[in-house]
Amino acid sequence: MPSLTTTQFDTIIVGAGSAGCVLANRLSADPARQVLLLEAGGSDNWHWLHIPVGYLFAMGNPRADWCYSLTPQAGLNGRTLPYPRGRVLGGCSAINGMIYMRGQSQDYDNWQLPGWSWQEVLPRFRRSENYFAGANEFHGAKGELRVEEQRLKWDILDAWQQACTDYGIPPCQDFNTGNNEGVGLFHVNQINGVRCSANRAFLKPVRQRKNLTVATGVMVDKLVWEGSRVVGVDTIANDKPQRIRSAGQVILSAGAVSSPCILQRSGVGGETQLQQAGIVCKRKLEGVGGNLQDHLQIRVQFRVDNAVTLNCLNRSWLGKAKMGLEYLLKRSGPLSMAPSQLGAFFKSDESLQTPNLEYHVQPMSADQLGIKLHQFPGITASVCNLRPSSRGRVDITSADPAQPPRIDPNYLSTADDQKVAARSIEITREISRQHSARQFNPVEIKPGPQLRTEAELARAAGDIATTIFHPVGTCKMGTDNDQLAVTDAQLRVRGFDNLYIADASVMPTITSGNTHAPLVMIAETLAEILA
Repeated sequence: MPSLTTTQFDTIIVGAGSAGCVLANRLSADPARQVLLLEAGGSDNWHWLHIPVGYLFAMGNPRADWCYSLTPQAGLNGRTLPYPRGRVLGGCSAINGMIYMRGQSQDYDNWQLPGWSWQEVLPRFRRSENYFAGANEFHGAKGELRVEEQRLKWDILDAWQQACTDYGIPPCQDFNTGNNEGVGLFHVNQINGVRCSANRAFLKPVRQRKNLTVATGVMVDKLVWEGSRVVGVDTIANDKPQRIRSAGQVILSAGAVSSPCILQRSGVGGETQLQQAGIVCKRKLEGVGGNLQDHLQIRVQFRVDNAVTLNCLNRSWLGKAKMGLEYLLKRSGPLSMAPSQLGAFFKSDESLQTPNLEYHVQPMSADQLGIKLHQFPGITASVCNLRPSSRGRVDITSADPAQPPRIDPNYLSTADDQKVAARSIEITREISRQHSARQFNPVEIKPGPQLRTEAELARAAGDIATTIFHPVGTCKMGTDNDQLAVTDAQLRVRGFDNLYIADASVMPTITSGNTHAPLVMIAETLAEILA
């Protein structure tokens, strides 16, 4: 590895997550460009980062997770929540739910930014994709990111899928054509039952390139800039500070939590927030850290009869042994499963143009996400508002990069979000009463059938909802007349010539689904711009 302090790199990429791995791959394809990829976390050489069900062991473990926590949420009745963020090569793609979901075409059209319409971003989605069914007008088959069908089946999920159809949600074979309305099985980023993270897909195949340097265990403290140019980054590695120089671009791909924090520690942001953290404001950009959006899932749970669920298999050593043996021999079964197998996109109100609700249905139930499942057969129909109107913030609390940031999504803070939450619980109950589901005699255990009014259900949502870990928007892109825009449509930070951001923070509004696939597309877009 070349010396980080004496080598002058053409491009420095901060963060080896979903976008950073793509950018390292694409930009280092030019042998004349010296590329440095910095990752604060470590290697992914841990088996639970590759076995799909390993997310249960990775989240909350400092080996792979920053282990952040939210501020107490008024909309969650004062509760706080753990907030996993990937701390490893691959970033959150190493610990996420592996669901490949682009969102809806209107998500991108509604950004109303040049270069970001659905028709313009679709080729970039296709470029990175290796789709199990081959190439067609919506999918690519020559990319690095493998997209596969899931490798297990549950009778209880088949019945719930039919119950959704009975309720009026049409079947859907492919959620990634721009219209994701319907019910069906999620496609996942796996290769033969093994997680396909951004590191495995994009970074590992090119690590041998002589012009690509990958450094782990290096935390970026702040940017070094002169006038309108960033000339390097101040970092900490092995408890020692070091300055790394850049002759070209610096790209922040540290995620919707960390990218705004790096800007704030560099003196870029809102005056009030910087003053509170003891930072001198050197470049005023009020939008840094604001506009935080996230998907909140309301975990409606049912006890069922006459059904095998993961609860049943997990409660005995024999069941666990069978699951382990099936995965060892076939790379299938419960150890190969994403957190959610069955999905549905539908409307809380038929007056809406596109679906605003998403189901993640799981053949399991527990008091909280983890490996301690209920002793009885159960399922969870998690439902989230795809386009919440609540907005929050991410801010540093001091100049010390080792101090965790203040993360406040401000969940359920608007009347509209509360109304949609209550209605989503009502719809879930209606689906549970359909003929196809009644054969399993579902009995609601959360939030509880005694809660009936809109106010009761909205409050109950605050008691049982958790994040799906989709923070976006904290360095949003926008037009010149948008005073809260941090980057322009070319992903360049306002007021700088060579500083770019490519991660979930640049989304003006959250996409209607899981966010990993859009982040890969965003990285493909910046790679095009910088080529």
